[in-house]
Amino acid sequence: MLSKDSKIYVAGHRGLVGSAIWNNLRARGYDNLIGRTHSELDLTDQQAVRDFFDRERPDAVVLAAAFVGGIMANSLYRADFIMQNMLIQCNVIGEAYRHGVKKLLFLGSTCIYPKNAPQPMTEDCLLTSPLEYTNEEYAIAKIAGLKMCESYNLQYGTNYIAVMPTNLYGPNDNFHLENSHVMPAMIRKIYLAKLIHDGDWTTIRRDMDQRPVEGIDGQSDRNDILNVLAHYGISDNRVSLWGTGTPLREFLWSEDMADASVHILLNVDFSDIIGIERYSSVHYGAAVDGAVDRDHTAGRGGALPQLGEIRNCHINVGTGRELTIRQLAKLVAQTVGFEGDIVFDTTKPDGTMRKLINVDKLHRLGWTHKVEIEEGVRRLFEWYREGLFTF
Repeated sequence: MLSKDSKIYVAGHRGLVGSAIWNNLRARGYDNLIGRTHSELDLTDQQAVRDFFDRERPDAVVLAAAFVGGIMANSLYRADFIMQNMLIQCNVIGEAYRHGVKKLLFLGSTCIYPKNAPQPMTEDCLLTSPLEYTNEEYAIAKIAGLKMCESYNLQYGTNYIAVMPTNLYGPNDNFHLENSHVMPAMIRKIYLAKLIHDGDWTTIRRDMDQRPVEGIDGQSDRNDILNVLAHYGISDNRVSLWGTGTPLREFLWSEDMADASVHILLNVDFSDIIGIERYSSVHYGAAVDGAVDRDHTAGRGGALPQLGEIRNCHINVGTGRELTIRQLAKLVAQTVGFEGDIVFDTTKPDGTMRKLINVDKLHRLGWTHKVEIEEGVRRLFEWYREGLFTF
């Protein structure tokens, strides 16, 4: 287990999950934390990442940084989604190994699973059939990341764990309409439609100032604001959402995800996942003065070949519970106090129809979620609304 004075680098510490992991570690007494914003450290720049590891030499790494977005963003920026994420992962995982990092936690996504995987999806569903087209590039990048962790462990005896969270939501979520996920986008759309109906232009302008849409902010002409919001399906007491509303989705509160992540970081080793008690005592390749002695190959592979194929060592993180997008919209409307119309644009894609994960492995490793969806939606809306008046 990492000691309280271990130096832990949280990549993506300002993001939805990274910030929650940072706070969770601090609450547990881990104060020797390192974080860098994108402007301070571009994780797609290999030399910059190497220089950072040379200077800081962390004992552990949490890789929560990623290039992310919803269906629209995934469709528009396909090359960016695969390239940016692959660069981040290769640079951070590669330098973690080169610098002898003791423990690494890699955060992926359950979009790694096939579009038509049996439900609920176990870890063994990976790579059994085609992916959902709308997020294929992001999924492929995340599959590569978890396979990097697995492969480094098997070849070099490292202790890199990959966790695959379901749909996340919570404080510091992304509410920008162009590239947000379904939950924050829905909350913002429904709230703005209510504000337009109520004639609350003070709050509407605060909202647009905080998160401009296509260059339109709170100082823009009222008609310009209404026109750009209408483009995203937001009007007086009416909201249009993508798809049929029938897809089923599972959601996990981000602070629950952080708690699960820290639990795994501190208490779970690769040997626990694959069931080899003494695996962690076997290391293939030694870090020497910040560089790997690649000539140290004696016994590489060790006893592993006789154990057969070792794969799917990642861990699903979720609730094991689901609801339809239409049910979620009703829940958000009730929470916001919206009494207008919610319509579904069936000319737009639904994405994967069902994405429920099996969390038996996670439960066996000693962790279960705490925040249910009703409480989580209320908390997220309150966080969003309070932010408008502290901006």
